[in-house]
Amino acid sequence: MTSFRTLIISASATAFLATAAFANPMVGGSAMYPTKNIIENALKSKDHTTLVAAVKAAGLVDTLMGAGPFTVLAPTNEAFAALPAGTVDTLLKPENKAQLVKILTCHVIAGDVMAKTITKMAMADGGTHEVTTVGGCKLWLSSKDGMVSIKDETGGVAKVTIADVKQSNGVIHVINHVLLPKS
Repeated sequence: MTSFRTLIISASATAFLATAAFANPMVGGSAMYPTKNIIENALKSKDHTTLVAAVKAAGLVDTLMGAGPFTVLAPTNEAFAALPAGTVDTLLKPENKAQLVKILTCHVIAGDVMAKTITKMAMADGGTHEVTTVGGCKLWLSSKDGMVSIKDETGGVAKVTIADVKQSNGVIHVINHVLLPKS
């Protein structure tokens, strides 16, 4: 006969294993599962509805559901809202798809680049590491006091607010600024 103590220990062990298997940080009020791809997880984040709408309008859903690996620097809704008034609505129009694709692919780095790796690369390069994104944009990655920053081609700087959200096809780093290519 199973004792109450055995049931409690068994339940505690099950809860610990479930937590350990899904050790990703919460994003937009939702659990992010490392067994799901970038799009599957992004769809659950209430902080990334603008990004998801933009990815759909740009026709990049299938790409970001693909094998990857991809590192996505994911701007929040607040980051998009900080753009000049009307910018997002304009970018979402079909006639501006090429510009939208360019901006979004400037947020994607080929590979699975965790924050710890960014810090090591930046330190090895004297404090800042240059990368070329999938969209051909240059970004400058730096790390100070454990915080990763990304500078874009226009001089805008994004801070990583949630790092290392592991996905089945890469990693997401939540950022607080939309990265822009030079005109």
